[in-house]
Amino acid sequence: MRILVTGGAGFIGSHVVDTFVAAGHQVAVIDDLSSGRRENLNPQATFYQLDVQDAAVGDVFRRQQPEVLCHHAAQMDVRRSVADPVFDARVNLVGLLNLMEHGRQNGLRRVLFASTGGAIYGEQDYFPANEEHPLRPLSPYGITKLATEKYLFYYRAVYGIEHVILRYANIYGPRQNPHGEAGVVAIFADKMLRGEQPVINGDGKQTRDYVYVGDVVRANVFALSFSGSDIFNIGTGVENDVNRLFRIIKTSTGSPCEERHGPAKIGEQMRSVIDSAKAKKVLGWQPTVDLEEGLRRTVEYFRSVRAGS
Repeated sequence: MRILVTGGAGFIGSHVVDTFVAAGHQVAVIDDLSSGRRENLNPQATFYQLDVQDAAVGDVFRRQQPEVLCHHAAQMDVRRSVADPVFDARVNLVGLLNLMEHGRQNGLRRVLFASTGGAIYGEQDYFPANEEHPLRPLSPYGITKLATEKYLFYYRAVYGIEHVILRYANIYGPRQNPHGEAGVVAIFADKMLRGEQPVINGDGKQTRDYVYVGDVVRANVFALSFSGSDIFNIGTGVENDVNRLFRIIKTSTGSPCEERHGPAKIGEQMRSVIDSAKAKKVLGWQPTVDLEEGLRRTVEYFRSVRAGS
């Protein structure tokens, strides 16, 4: 199968590319390397260093003729989306439309879209949230994810391009950027291995649904063979607070650091957890890596990076 992966040098996208390549698919990657890393690129994938808004995206579609677009490229910093919603919309919406317009003109048949299972629901009415939960995004980032889902519905209705929307929980694992806004697991692991002191925002009782990147990749593989269009939550259905994350990572790294708390983030969501029962029933997908094992693997990755630097 011919697959185009946007964000294929990034944390999640690069793992997806590796798995698609290993399965024998013909894979091309678009990534502007603004947050993705060249060393994450699979050498067997054809790489185009482009912004998804660039007109040259059309050349990629004409050259590669992808059957499937796996769309992971995004402006994913929630705080930046609040500070600069115009930039957020350009990357996440104008970029999406640029891809879809060139796709529909060049035989694109289906889209796998990396949506959000936290920001799209907003403050939850019940826990865990299933796909029928009201959609009340509280940030421009969440709004653009929701708008993308609606655009995909349009492209299916008008042009017959099928889609599978995967609403991800909080993903962690190897290759996550420890220096960005997202990724408390990567930030804690990196700091502890460096002998630095991480700071927990607020009381640390805010909870999230942490899902290992390898399980997310498996969801993309399952979605690739799904017939039709649908929306699926991809998470564990289990809440864990930041204090517990801190303690597990501290044990894994052997760090002597203290459990130090700083000011809470203004407007931070206190609880977020999603129900993936539909993915299990329809796709046959369910998470296989528990939190302790996933954190152990993540710490080992960061330890190996430090040893090799």
